[in-house]
Amino acid sequence: MTIELNQQAVEGQDDDLRAALAGAGLPVDDLTDAGRRFYRFSHDRETVGFGGLELYGECALLRSIVVISDRRGLGFGQAITLSLLDEAHMKGADAAYLLTDTVAPFFQALGFRSIARDEAPAAILTTRQAASLCPASAALMVRSLPA
Repeated sequence: MTIELNQQAVEGQDDDLRAALAGAGLPVDDLTDAGRRFYRFSHDRETVGFGGLELYGECALLRSIVVISDRRGLGFGQAITLSLLDEAHMKGADAAYLLTDTVAPFFQALGFRSIARDEAPAAILTTRQAASLCPASAALMVRSLPA
């Protein structure tokens, strides 16, 4: 079953975005830096989550994917991730990367695989997410686009 989501661009200073990310323990320090694109995802006019992208030529960094706590377990995380992957591909990316501390199995089920940091392009490794905001213990994962 495919979940239909409405995707709306939001600014990094959006209070709901910041609250959702902070509540999930995700970084908020760089939300207003240049080059970030964030989206509010809604279903039946109700916000179900947020997600973001950073585009670096043929590479995209998925970031800040969060589902509102009372909407978890209903397939919205998968729908948000797939929507962001489509967006990245439409913007010219042929690979998507992400960093995660806790939900690597979720992303593996969506076709991501863990890689060593030295396998990632410099554009990804020099992002604030990879260089300082996420701990060195975070798994770095990649998926080819489209797939």
